[in-house]
Amino acid sequence: MPDQMFCGVPDLIRAQAGQRPAHPALVLDERSLDYACLDALMDRVAASLQRDGLVPGDVIAISAATSVEYVLVFLGSVRAGVVVAPLAPDLSAQGLAALLANAGAKMFFLSQAVARSVAPVAEKITARRIAIDDSDAGSIFSDWLAPPGTLPMAVTVQPDWPFNIIYSSGTTGTPKGILHSHALRRSNVDLCTTLGFGPDTVSLITIPLYSNTTLTNVLPTLALGGTVVLMGKFDVAVFLALSEKHRVTHTMLVPVQYQRIMAHPDFERFDLSSCRLKFSGGAPFSAGLKADVLKRWPGGLVEAYGMSEGGGICLLDARLFADKLHTVGRPAPGHDMRLIDEAGRELGPSETGEVVGHSATMMSGYHNLPAQSAEAQWFDAQGKRYIRSGDIGRFDEDGFLILVDRKKDMIISGGFNIYPSDLEAVLREHAEVADVAVVGMPSQRWGETPLAFVVLRPGAATAAEALLAWANGQLGKVQRLAAVEIFDSLPRSDVGKVLKRELREAYQAAGKADAGC
Repeated sequence: MPDQMFCGVPDLIRAQAGQRPAHPALVLDERSLDYACLDALMDRVAASLQRDGLVPGDVIAISAATSVEYVLVFLGSVRAGVVVAPLAPDLSAQGLAALLANAGAKMFFLSQAVARSVAPVAEKITARRIAIDDSDAGSIFSDWLAPPGTLPMAVTVQPDWPFNIIYSSGTTGTPKGILHSHALRRSNVDLCTTLGFGPDTVSLITIPLYSNTTLTNVLPTLALGGTVVLMGKFDVAVFLALSEKHRVTHTMLVPVQYQRIMAHPDFERFDLSSCRLKFSGGAPFSAGLKADVLKRWPGGLVEAYGMSEGGGICLLDARLFADKLHTVGRPAPGHDMRLIDEAGRELGPSETGEVVGHSATMMSGYHNLPAQSAEAQWFDAQGKRYIRSGDIGRFDEDGFLILVDRKKDMIISGGFNIYPSDLEAVLREHAEVADVAVVGMPSQRWGETPLAFVVLRPGAATAAEALLAWANGQLGKVQRLAAVEIFDSLPRSDVGKVLKRELREAYQAAGKADAGC
């Protein structure tokens, strides 16, 4: 029988609208929506979708910059049982068309900028276009929206229904659509109640809305009656000013954002005393940077390690465990995380292997990709399902997870396993190195060999050859770098992950296909 008692995110927002209708829910620049208005607009979006024939399980896609309308379309759609596929607006025309086809989107909410981007492949896009910014990109959103006071037909959302399709960043290959259920999103809300989210929460959102990292803060804040303050484009000075103006209590940032904030010359001038908890995730967070944040920024710092695919989450409360900043913390309550070897055999906690996890926050699978969905799973001897992370790590004697590297990033050179993170850690010790990424490149002699892409600090003048000699003097014989390339910056995703695939392709495109002798 259907679960009639399930209370998902849209239901929780409706409850907040009944209890505190005038409380601010969404803020962007000078615009603010209270809970009564948010709930009513969600109803109008849901009713509009139903009017146009969409039913539970149908998919809509959104590709646009951060806006209040973006949030309304997202939340109104899931209230109607319609699945949302948020797509990055900076994807290529071909990339967007491919993801729209994979999602099977019946409606495409887009901005004028995205419409211009997809113009070369317009004939491949069959979804009806709605201009979310009221531009000429499609039907005008404000005209499409049902009149004020329109109520949708009631939909009893079931916990196993799909909530959204999040496309992976594609840092290691073609993006895959990750299916999240309504139950997973509710579980995320429940976890956030243990992290201090509640009616007095003010969350400052700095990462685009298509990112799962963003949704893990936006949805719980609204479901629990707090206020979401949106930023259009991340800027350190604007972030600090908004934090002070709105008395921000919670925020989620990626490590590269923390790095820029802590380096801002006016950081100390802003009143950040309202901050209760800062989160980080999505990319490696150095122990030194964590320590600096703890020292100079009021409030706690929690690093969350996990994947959009779900499985297991580790949490590190940096304030409580200052001696564990080199780790990503321990598994959250109800999250079972283990290690396996290449053959799928379970390893002991002190051994090094691939991290797998089981919890209520596990994806249903990859959308329309059954083979890849099967490959992403591991089952223990009792048949319990886990999601494979692709990360290599080990647990210390206190159960804290130490990440070694990405499995796909591991370099096999002359039969030896080389973890790029080990080499990157050495290079970061050089006084003139600001950023670094190590990738494996083809080598006729060794099969693969490590190559470093380095960004120097402002004013630094170290030559690549000198840096190569210095680094190889610190590294073990089998770890030695074949070359160092100096770059102005490293390509990163919106959540701060270095796009190593792009570095490899750029190096090969420059005619340097073989990096070793």
